[in-house]
Amino acid sequence: MKKFFFLFVTISFSSLLQAQVKLNDELKNLMKQSFVFFPKIKEVENAEITAQEKLNLIELNKNPQFDVSASYNFVMPKISFPINGREIQFAPTSNVATSIGGVYPMYDFGRLKTNIDKAKVDLSFSKHTTAASKIQLAYQVANIYYTIIYFQKALAIQDSVLLYFNENKKIIDKKIMSGEALKIDALNLQANIDAEENKKIDLLSLIQKQLNLLNYTTGINKISGKEFDSIIESLNIDDALASFQKNNPEFQLANDKVLLSKKEIDIIQLNKKPNLNIHGAAGIKNGYVPSVNEVRFNYLAGISFSLPIDAFGKTKQQVKLQQSIVTQNQLFQASILSNNKKDIEQTLLDIDVNNKKIKNTESQIKSAKSALDLTSSRYHNGVATYLDIISAAANVEKASLTKLQSEYQLCISTLELARLMGDECWN
Repeated sequence: MKKFFFLFVTISFSSLLQAQVKLNDELKNLMKQSFVFFPKIKEVENAEITAQEKLNLIELNKNPQFDVSASYNFVMPKISFPINGREIQFAPTSNVATSIGGVYPMYDFGRLKTNIDKAKVDLSFSKHTTAASKIQLAYQVANIYYTIIYFQKALAIQDSVLLYFNENKKIIDKKIMSGEALKIDALNLQANIDAEENKKIDLLSLIQKQLNLLNYTTGINKISGKEFDSIIESLNIDDALASFQKNNPEFQLANDKVLLSKKEIDIIQLNKKPNLNIHGAAGIKNGYVPSVNEVRFNYLAGISFSLPIDAFGKTKQQVKLQQSIVTQNQLFQASILSNNKKDIEQTLLDIDVNNKKIKNTESQIKSAKSALDLTSSRYHNGVATYLDIISAAANVEKASLTKLQSEYQLCISTLELARLMGDECWN
């Protein structure tokens, strides 16, 4: 089991590279703004403060504990006996006592240290929870940001298509007037224009929805960015996995769970250990024979020792249960490592594929535009039909959208790789 769990721990960290995602200042500021604006971040940050306060409280247990007490009791019947004709009182009817006492744990056999260590792991867990929430939110904002840019670029392509179709609609209208074209040609082209207008309406709606999401996460509903600017340096799977184990808060949270469950075993096993305390008190009280009503100074000092004898197998069963929880958390951590190895491999493949597709579509766009220019010239000379123009324009649009989609997917894939590697790119 341990051999499986530490399968990737031997990866060399000497060649470790952080995911070098280069973001513009506007996006970085949006990420930071989301940390201030989004309520979930405030919630996890408060949990971190609570964990710190808990640690501070436990550490105070190393100090002695003092208390002040005062009491008055009226007791009847009076305790007295006649001796040699005199009534001797053995206890006062009005009992008065005040004292200041203290207890100091002389030796607790590691209880305090173990509880402090567990509280420190709790604090680490809270910090990693905050980090995980920030990374999740920040990359959500980045995805929204680049999706807006993607739809804006798609809208620009759509506008160019509409502009081209409308210009050709004017040419067809003139040809109809001169008898060189039929009205059906203009109607069919108008139908294509209407279809493209509907696509534009859909794109405008999608942009607004993304702006609404941006406002939900950051309180800001507009951006000025126009380009995909997330770039990542070339990495191999070993570098990415090493960075994941070192920086990804999800993996660190899983590691904290393992440590916490082990600390629980240490605490349970301490139930078999004894306790050794020093205690003392000083004050005034009455009740001392023969002058039972006289208030006198008194004090005490001592050592107390306690040792659990037998819990009838309860402690042993608690340890057995907790060891099972440790194993479960270790398996969970190994599962996270395995899943993220798969995700990193897939993301690296996506990055490579989209880089290749971008290069291929560049020549495809160039060829489609040349074909469109040639078709337009042929149409003006009466050699081609309006259907040829629509087909050629559609090819340019398709190639342009294919390149845009590849650029967008490349951007999203690099962001995903950076997220998996735990890169706090807003810094």
